Amino acid sequence: MFAALALATIAFVPLDDRPVTRQLPQLLGRIAGVPVAEPPLDLLGNYLDSGKPDAIIAWLNGPQAKRTDRFVISADMLAYGGLIASRVPDTPYGAAYFRLRSLQRLREQHPAAWIGAFGTIMRLAPTGIPAVGRAQTFFAPYPIWSYIQEYANLHDPPLTKEEARAAQLRALIGEQTLQQYLNARYRDYAVDDLLIKMTAGGAIDRLVLGQDDAGPVGLHVKDVRALQASVAQAGLEDRVAIEPGADELGMAMVAQAIARSTGWTPRVAVSYSMPDGAAISDPLEFAPIETAINGLIRLCGAARDDAQPDIILFVRVPNTDAVHDDALLTAMQAQEQAGHSVAFADLTFLQNTFTVQAAFAQRLLDSGVASKLDSYASWNTNANTVGTAVAEAVAAGAGRRAGTYDALAHAEFTFDRIVDDYAFHDFVRPQINAALTAQGITDHTYLLAEQAAPIAELNRAALWNRAAGILKQLYPSYHIAAIQITLPWNRTFETGIEVGLAPNL
Repeated sequence: MFAALALATIAFVPLDDRPVTRQLPQLLGRIAGVPVAEPPLDLLGNYLDSGKPDAIIAWLNGPQAKRTDRFVISADMLAYGGLIASRVPDTPYGAAYFRLRSLQRLREQHPAAWIGAFGTIMRLAPTGIPAVGRAQTFFAPYPIWSYIQEYANLHDPPLTKEEARAAQLRALIGEQTLQQYLNARYRDYAVDDLLIKMTAGGAIDRLVLGQDDAGPVGLHVKDVRALQASVAQAGLEDRVAIEPGADELGMAMVAQAIARSTGWTPRVAVSYSMPDGAAISDPLEFAPIETAINGLIRLCGAARDDAQPDIILFVRVPNTDAVHDDALLTAMQAQEQAGHSVAFADLTFLQNTFTVQAAFAQRLLDSGVASKLDSYASWNTNANTVGTAVAEAVAAGAGRRAGTYDALAHAEFTFDRIVDDYAFHDFVRPQINAALTAQGITDHTYLLAEQAAPIAELNRAALWNRAAGILKQLYPSYHIAAIQITLPWNRTFETGIEVGLAPNL
């Protein structure tokens, strides 16, 4: 039993207002008993509407943020107004530069504080949206964004066999639009390089730059290599990381801030479902999954230790056969029964089918293994999934060691993940996409208000029914006291779940 510690508030500036980037880091704090303060929601923007960086800077200089000694800040929100805003040419470099200089002023006001920052290396595709409603005037709507995506995924410079297609794509995109895209890429690179220099100068204690959705080939490669060279030249390898991923970075750095507050460096073992699991690559990442996993363990404030771990991360990789699935389930069950902290990340969605993922999730629920997990994640890129799983387990372990652990908040987080990653993506999302397609709406990345409202209601009803059934298996001693289910960005890519559980009387 650990004596309770008083854990100071973490001031957190999210990447944007999506549940995975805003809500989940706050829930990590609740699990560990650490308050996580965020700017008011209306400052964070919403999808195509950028956040308000200047108002957020004022919030960082305000009374709530002054009461903390730990900061986790999205550089994309501070510089541009969020992830979507970082992909468009609207913000000039000069404006981004002066906004980010506020981190230096923050350091001057909090000389002893720990300041963590996370940014992104611009992905290859602009934000994919149809040319409908107000999206018609957003940067590079369909089909232009798809041409840019294909062009950016060619070798740089194009191979001989790619030159003819590259010329065709340039013509389809248009020189002006292509130049705007390339200018935005260079601006983002310059901002990331500025962040490295600010870290070298002491304004930032820990920096991570996440390569948003991009594989091993494309226009981003020279950016990644140049930034890696800047890190090496400054001798900052121990303070600056360049990793695949984006959406999980806030969670991972909040987990690190939580672990630091307890003076704990968690030791994490990794167990793959197949012998060659470490060598598998996510097509949206520039390195094998082992590289991203090791990086995320470090980013969460932990260390890889397969011999004497505090947390065992089980990773189910694509094409795991039935024999190895059985062995995986047995191993997880044995570790739980031994009282060990078990985290689980299912990456089989990389097979481009959710059927395999859904079947194993149901086995976890049926066997009772799910109810004893310290974390569960099973959807989006490898980095997003693993980052979520490790961060949740670290928050739970830190809270237990500090005597501030909140079991109810932990149950709500895991329940949220299983309902979202399993029920929504495996069952409900295909259902609502089919309903839209039947209406002749084939692009589900941006819905007009009159299209979104009935689909949001269908999503709410279908997901509520599945959530109630999942809870009976997952945590039968709890009931749903309150739940709100939304489509936060008026698209079907993600759902929002705000749930309150309560013990059965």
